[in-house]
Amino acid sequence: MTPAFFKKTLQGCSVSFVAIFFLAACSPKLDWRVVQSPQERYTALFPGKPEKIQRRIAYQDQELLQTLEALKIEDDIYSISATQLPIAQSALLPKLLLQLQANLFSRAKDTGGQVMIEDAVYQTSTRQKQASKDYLIQFKSNGTNEQWMRVRWITRVAVDGSVWVYQISVLHTKAISKDAKTFLSKEDYANFFDEFYPE
Repeated sequence: MTPAFFKKTLQGCSVSFVAIFFLAACSPKLDWRVVQSPQERYTALFPGKPEKIQRRIAYQDQELLQTLEALKIEDDIYSISATQLPIAQSALLPKLLLQLQANLFSRAKDTGGQVMIEDAVYQTSTRQKQASKDYLIQFKSNGTNEQWMRVRWITRVAVDGSVWVYQISVLHTKAISKDAKTFLSKEDYANFFDEFYPE
């Protein structure tokens, strides 16, 4: 399969995943709850009950398992996607991660938005601290409307040698009237990122 095919496949998955955002119940109230995802090897804290979808995507003559848990509350979409690379495909990790990032970065650039990078730290299920990066991404439309996303990518090697790629993100679907870094670091979002624990 070509990189172009993989890009189209990922974009197709993104379109399918978008449907879950509009099916998820909207609530003006945050109702934090621990969500266990043993098959995807993580525990997370969601501000409500997320919807979950799972599918397999074709890549390099293999099938990759991909899941998404997401929840929409007022102007925010909280989501965690997980893609599994079997041990035989683990060498493809750099290309897969680059493609996932490029899809968002290119969209931001095409709309006249911007991407900011911040140092971050996450903890594993055994509470070991690991360095990471948070990306604050601005998307624009029609020159005035804008959206902001805070996203973090984490990769973990499972006991069986397979690799999981996690994308943790919050998309704020309206303009921000103050500093984006401060806004996207508020408690409503910080809890979601800080309480994600991969194995």
